[in-house]
Parts: sequence; structure tokens; C-alpha cells
Amino acid sequence: MVGGGSVAERKVKGLVAEKARVTVVSPQLTSGLAKLVKEHACRWRRKEYVAGDLTGAFLVFAATDNPGIQQQISRDADSLGVPVNVIDDPGQCSFQVPATVQRGDLILAVSTSGKSPAVAALVRRRLEDQYGSEYGALLQLMGELRKEVIAAAPTSDERKILFQNILHDDIVEWIRDGRWDRVQEHLHKVLGPDVDFDISQLGTGV
Repeated sequence: MVGGGSVAERKVKGLVAEKARVTVVSPQLTSGLAKLVKEHACRWRRKEYVAGDLTGAFLVFAATDNPGIQQQISRDADSLGVPVNVIDDPGQCSFQVPATVQRGDLILAVSTSGKSPAVAALVRRRLEDQYGSEYGALLQLMGELRKEVIAAAPTSDERKILFQNILHDDIVEWIRDGRWDRVQEHLHKVLGPDVDFDISQLGTGV
């Protein structure tokens, strides 16, 4: 990450959350980035950018407030064959980062192909409102039930029907409202009374 401002901080936090090893090149840092450095979540090279800073990088993000430096980073990355994302300049990018909403293992991604990060952020906020933690719980439930479905249905067509039957129109609302008894009743109806799975362990905080 070249740059130590608020945009860089937001990007670095997302990368650190995904267990990436991040090096920040910047003479100054936001307080948030400084905290990450202090916690050893990322490394900091306290300096102005030069071409050699990209040596050994897997991905490069350019998040400075200097258009000339941004262009130089893009050229340097291209010469090294390293993918680069130049913030707010899609023409200089070799890859784009979608806006994402994550609910457990469910990830919803929004991309405008670099044309408008603001539009991507708007759609992401609407997705955050529409898709709550109950969708993460539902995905976890479906994963846990997979072996029961495979045992109950020998063919792929039969399994497809069972999965479709499990996904009752109201199951998301039942999970959101914590009506685990209703979910359990529904599962027994679809898979049989011998299904023994404590669905309440999923909760709605996934």
C-alpha cells in the first residue's frame, strides 16, 4: 500500500482482515494505520515512494494524493508485472476491487468496473440493509445439512429437490426471528424425523 491516508487505512483494514501481509509506504500515517502498525498487523516503511519499493510485491495499491506519484506507481507496477489498483483512476488499474458485504461465509460483491466507487458503495449499503446476519446463518445451516441430504437422496436430481424444499419461502424470516422450533419442524418434514441437528447453535449473529 503506497499512501497513509484515510483511503489507505480503509483498504489496509480490509486486507489485514483477510490475513494479508501488508506493507505501507508513506512518510505519515493516520492514527488508525499507526495502531495497526503498533499491533504488528502490518509493516510501515516511513518514507517517500520510490520505484524499488514495489520489488517482491504480490499486489500494489496506490492511494496517495499526488496524481504524478499515482501514475508512476502504475507504470512501475506494470514494468514489474505486478497487478496494481490506483484509487479513483480506473484507467491506471490492472485490477478492480469490488465493494463487498459479508455474512458469515456468504460474500456479496458489487463492481462498477472502476467507473464509480460511489455507486458501488451505495449498492453495498442497500445490500447491507437487505441481507442481514440471518443469511449467514442460513448458509451455515445448509452446509451442516449437506451430509443428511446426500444420505437421503442418492441422485443429484433428488438432492436438488430436497435442497429446494429446505429453502422454504419463509425460512429466512424464521431464522431472523429466532423461531428455531419452526425451522426444526420444517426440516423434519422435509428430511424426516430422524434428522438430529441442533440448529439453535447457529444463532442469528453469524
